[in-house]
Amino acid sequence: MEIIKKYFTNLTEEQTAHFAKLQELYKDWNLKINVVSRKDIDELYLRHVLHSLGIAKVMEFKPGAKVMDVGTGGGFPGIPLAILFPETQFHLVDSIGKKIKVVNEVVEGLGLENVKTTHGRVEEVKDTYDFIVSRAVAQMETFHRWVKDKVHKKQNHDLKNGILYLKGGDLTEELEKFPSATIYDLPNYFEEDFFETKKVVHVPIKYKG
Repeated sequence: MEIIKKYFTNLTEEQTAHFAKLQELYKDWNLKINVVSRKDIDELYLRHVLHSLGIAKVMEFKPGAKVMDVGTGGGFPGIPLAILFPETQFHLVDSIGKKIKVVNEVVEGLGLENVKTTHGRVEEVKDTYDFIVSRAVAQMETFHRWVKDKVHKKQNHDLKNGILYLKGGDLTEELEKFPSATIYDLPNYFEEDFFETKKVVHVPIKYKG
């Protein structure tokens, strides 16, 4: 938990309490339904919570913004971002029912009112959003195809509406077809070795009405 306070120094008491409760909730639910590896549960704040919040170093979501987390798994990056941005609406989607069950239990355990969930495929979601976030659930070309018609027309942020994607490694080849993509290296924000090759990729998407 201290690692979160190290990089996010202006947390409210409620946000601090929510972040502090994550470990207990995930440990408890992970024993019943394994959504986080055993090794990672011990480093939950570094490998999952802080990694998710890498998006917050690139983008400060505005009140009233709508964000969809595709392939949320156990709730990352959606739940940490929802704690940090309580006035932004988050929609967490995953095709695996047991993962959404854990997400629902964690959301309920924290009392988060700005999160809704869907058990299903992203292609079936009919709504539109300011941003689509995810942690490396597919190659960018595939992911872009899934979500390209899910983006709002109206721009409310400094970055153009589109994808904010947590990825690692060399992305040169993967992003060849996305010349408008911007890569933000997480070591510029976090000093831990875990983030050495980690990045946030922003891909703007033009509204297709």
